[in-house]
Amino acid sequence: MALADKPAPASAVPLSPAADRRAAKRNILRAVLWMVGALLSFSTMAVSIRQLASAGLNIFEILAVRSGGSLIILFALLAVRADLRPHALPRRMGLNFTRNTIHYAAQYAWSLALTMLPLATVFALEFTMPGWTALLAVWLLGERLTPSRIGVVVFGLIGVLVILRPGLASFNPAAILVLLAAFGYAITMITTKKLTMTESTFGIVFWMAIIQFPISLAGSHADLLSRFTAHDIVPLLGVAIAGLTAHYCLSNAFRAGDATLVVPLDFMRIPLIAVVGWAFYGEALDIFVLLGALIIVVGVLWNLRAESFRTH
Repeated sequence: MALADKPAPASAVPLSPAADRRAAKRNILRAVLWMVGALLSFSTMAVSIRQLASAGLNIFEILAVRSGGSLIILFALLAVRADLRPHALPRRMGLNFTRNTIHYAAQYAWSLALTMLPLATVFALEFTMPGWTALLAVWLLGERLTPSRIGVVVFGLIGVLVILRPGLASFNPAAILVLLAAFGYAITMITTKKLTMTESTFGIVFWMAIIQFPISLAGSHADLLSRFTAHDIVPLLGVAIAGLTAHYCLSNAFRAGDATLVVPLDFMRIPLIAVVGWAFYGEALDIFVLLGALIIVVGVLWNLRAESFRTH
């Protein structure tokens, strides 16, 4: 899908039931592939944030790198591709501002929690979000809660509880940050879906960077650039590039499928980040993480199978 893609106009000729099912399956496949890109990007960003925090940067400065790096890439694209320039014009700015300020607050809380909790714990707690998203999607987007969509949320939450079970006896207050971030992300998911109805992916990520960069600079030290070292280059690139590709992939996933289909796919981040935490930081990878991940995968596969047979 091109960077500036918008929803294609509906065909004047009605599709046959078989063609309609094939089109639905193609859209599901697109949503899955875009979500794979988003999962890899979010995991890369999590590791990069932790590395930069250990190097002495505060969260505002890390998010300034993310937004600033995104702007460099986006303005470079605008310079070489004239067809993208109309998509950078201000449109639906009230919704853009609401989406990006709420997202920024959630991103700040999530990023701070990454420096205080194991990676798998942060990602697991974050997945209280799909329940909120499913409910908000019914209210704000008019989407239907099918049995498989309800089921994938239930399976996901059960999986999260299984993953967290070893740590329930010693509650860490930092977990509240993740829970607040999860609710903020749920609102962000809904507003992203609403924006994809009329706006291009380029316009969505462009205005995200434009709105969030000044907020980050306000909390950053004036000597930020002089404090970077050669050791920071890889995590700096990770935050800047993954911060852009995560939302590019996420926006296109929402373009391909309903919010209540796309969001449960994000559960796959938990087993992925658990392996990353084990490999890079020696965080425990135990039977509860594996069992919880299995429960989550069962729910996701059930939902994908049900969606592939559902006609629209």
